Amino acid sequence: MKIRRKYLFYALAFTSAIITAGVSTIDATISARYIPNPWAFGFSCFIVGIFISLIIVCIFSIPVKGRSLGSRIIDPSFKRLRLVRKEELKYHILAAVGNSILTIGYLTLLSMFGDPSTVLPFSQIAILYLILIESISEKNIPTLSEIQSSLIVTFGAILGSITLTGTITLESFAIVFLVVNPAWILFSIYQRKLKLLKIDNRPNDALNIRFWNVVFACMFTAILVGVYDLIVGTGHFIAGITASIDHFNWVALTMGITFFSYVFYIRALGIGKASVTQAVRASTVLFAIPFSLLISYFNIIPPFSTDPVMILIKIIGTTLVILGIVSFALSLVKAYVFINVKPGYPIEETMDKLWSIRGVTRVTVIAGTYDFIVKIRIRTLVKGYERIIRKLEGIEAIKKYKWESVLKEWENI
Repeated sequence: MKIRRKYLFYALAFTSAIITAGVSTIDATISARYIPNPWAFGFSCFIVGIFISLIIVCIFSIPVKGRSLGSRIIDPSFKRLRLVRKEELKYHILAAVGNSILTIGYLTLLSMFGDPSTVLPFSQIAILYLILIESISEKNIPTLSEIQSSLIVTFGAILGSITLTGTITLESFAIVFLVVNPAWILFSIYQRKLKLLKIDNRPNDALNIRFWNVVFACMFTAILVGVYDLIVGTGHFIAGITASIDHFNWVALTMGITFFSYVFYIRALGIGKASVTQAVRASTVLFAIPFSLLISYFNIIPPFSTDPVMILIKIIGTTLVILGIVSFALSLVKAYVFINVKPGYPIEETMDKLWSIRGVTRVTVIAGTYDFIVKIRIRTLVKGYERIIRKLEGIEAIKKYKWESVLKEWENI
């Protein structure tokens, strides 16, 4: 089945956001009633997660009419469970470090506040971090519209993270800015790098990426918890193993659902920039509210305040997040530029000059009517177009070029 690439991206990101909101409700229930220790809870998640993820990936590896079940319904790139390749090992390790720290930080916040609709918005502040990182590590410098949209989503997320009782603590903000968000950046950036890798001349698949991330994250969490126990004198390591046995069903439930949340998120990362994907996934701020109301109704978390000022702040925050996402959705422009080069000019030198143009995401040397195909992605059509055209006309080697804007793109669902 084919679907427009743009629609697929938003479908994947929004689906991940909805599932994440649901999972946070289960996590809040487990934290409140079964495993209040965030260190033990986090460690147990990865212990149980290995077994659950292995079962899921093995099921999806079953061949059905020449293709695996997973390639038919989850990720067309998936073939079967495989071992980690050498070229992706470093990315797996770095992503696992981020996931491990992120999970402990997230569960610590959940144990402090209890309310998922308060905890989930905290992680959306990562958008600002991602914008900064992408401007440094990638050649795709953010435009003014991207920065504006990111700020709207970020401030909306901050307002949404204020509890309905108006509670804000310095400890929670320290965890958010120094632990959770930096860890999320590490996790998302290297998950995206993994998804963009080619394995056996085909795109890397989200199912294997997620499974091996859980495996490596479990290893790092074991080291992290063990070292913390030795330094502080706590017993979180043993408590985590005990929790994974005593509350296996609950932990298996949350990790099984979380598996699909991250698979869809990883697929979205392979289509869009990390900052844009995170901005769309910030819709979890909205989706978390009905889930929080549900567990509040069953007295799993304290009942919500009816203070109209706090409710208004929450509504304003949610509205800003939605507006920021819509702004991202409406501003993206893609195009291909077909280029002919004058005889006698070095191909590599011309390619380097093309690659140095801001907004160029791919440069391909071809044989035939044209010499280069350049892929463009910009956020403002008029100014972006004019800037790129000026740069192209400034390259002496270019004989002529033709700009073709992309109206629609399709991809296997």
